[in-house]
Amino acid sequence: MEKVKLNRLSELTAIARKRELTAEEKSEREALRNEYRRSVIANLTGQLEATTIIEPDGSRIKVSDMKRSGEDKIK
Repeated sequence: MEKVKLNRLSELTAIARKRELTAEEKSEREALRNEYRRSVIANLTGQLEATTIIEPDGSRIKVSDMKRSGEDKIK
């Protein structure tokens, strides 16, 4: 997320602590929050997909190769 948008989100949050936001400000804050959430999720997903687990026997398992259902390929 761009620094300008992050600053605007912080600004809107500070304003909300002082007074009630207008409908337009609430809408803008919600859109910025959603963009921020998507950004965090994308960054975390990228980090996890690049992670490799090294088992005690020396074998390597890429996290991206694991099943998404919570089950993994570890026996």
